[in-house]
Amino acid sequence: MSTTDPSTPAAPAGVSRGLLLIMALACGVAVANAYFPQAITPLIAHGFHIGEATAAALATVTQLGYAAGLFLLVPLGDRLSRRPLITVLLGIAALALLAAGLAPATGPLLAAAVVVGLATVVPQIMLPMAAGMVAPERQGAVTGTLQAGLVGGILLARTFGGVLGEQLGWRAPYLVAAALTALLAVTLGVALPRSVPAVRTGYPTLLADTLRLLRDESALRRSISFQVTLFGGFSAAWTAVTLLITGPRYGMGTQAVGLLALIGAASMFLAPAAGRWVDRYGADRVNLWCLLLGLASGAVLLTGLLGGAVGLVGLALGLLLLDVAVQCGQVANQARIFALRPEIRSRLNTGYMTCGFLGAGAGSWLGTRAYAQLGWAGVCALIALAALVAVAAWLHGRRAVRVPAEVPARPHDATPNTARFVRR
Repeated sequence: MSTTDPSTPAAPAGVSRGLLLIMALACGVAVANAYFPQAITPLIAHGFHIGEATAAALATVTQLGYAAGLFLLVPLGDRLSRRPLITVLLGIAALALLAAGLAPATGPLLAAAVVVGLATVVPQIMLPMAAGMVAPERQGAVTGTLQAGLVGGILLARTFGGVLGEQLGWRAPYLVAAALTALLAVTLGVALPRSVPAVRTGYPTLLADTLRLLRDESALRRSISFQVTLFGGFSAAWTAVTLLITGPRYGMGTQAVGLLALIGAASMFLAPAAGRWVDRYGADRVNLWCLLLGLASGAVLLTGLLGGAVGLVGLALGLLLLDVAVQCGQVANQARIFALRPEIRSRLNTGYMTCGFLGAGAGSWLGTRAYAQLGWAGVCALIALAALVAVAAWLHGRRAVRVPAEVPARPHDATPNTARFVRR
């Protein structure tokens, strides 16, 4: 059973605009550490004289490490004071990035990448923390700001890695990221308010709660099925497009991959609109739109086989469609699960995000294999197949059960996902 702190929670201490922007920046930088390696795999392959498929495993193990961190570390945000937890994780990430940047061989590089992934879960701890720092009427705006930083970090990471790696070598993105992450660890260690955890639940119980939710909540599983398929296709596309752009068909550098990612960053501005669409039409309808958009992206991305300017335009448009599908689908999925059990949103989010990034890791692996065996057409077919599987799941779910827009909170052995914040 979960145990809550019997003391009366203090009023939210509030959050200044400056602190909010620092937290959003920290979300972006932290999550970018799991994504920029996708843009520099050809440079790593050249540097260590290995095959590009072997180098692409770096992106896969980083994302799998991130999935493990989501499951193993994010629930601790309900149990431990979040300020030291966040600063320690950022410090570990900075050291792992430094070790990766100085790695003498692929073995140490892959080991460091796993640790980077594990420690990169800071945004998923910071999001509920920020919501608890303000009055209820400001929680949506605060969460939206941090989500914008998170999405921006995901989409701009490839620009950062590709451009910096092309100019200064593959080690440069790791070393610069290590310095930025260490600076943010120090800054947040000073700026974040102290928090008193509201939960005394043992660590094994926290993990068991997440597994029970995956078993008991059909709407959670529904959101996971949509995220795993779309996010897996997204990861496959971004892992393989680097190989396509730098291969013989285009013969371009990793800077071109960064520019494609910069175009895709436009999708981050649609996240607030997606929230309004969910409120108006419901999460299920928005999910269907996103799944159809993901299916269309697979067809548009096929134009990348044409090469030249036409192919590049097709790749940019297809990746933009896929980015929009994933980001707007994420809003719909989280709206669905957060309406289920408001008192344990952190653990609901743990289950959802863990499965999502397992899907991303599988997508990276499958995308690399599809490209090696079938070329870019095989990757596009994989994206379309994933979207079709999700559409089938959507249709089955609509027939099997009517998913409510909102389910009242149910008293349970779970505990509130809030913490008391103390003015420093």
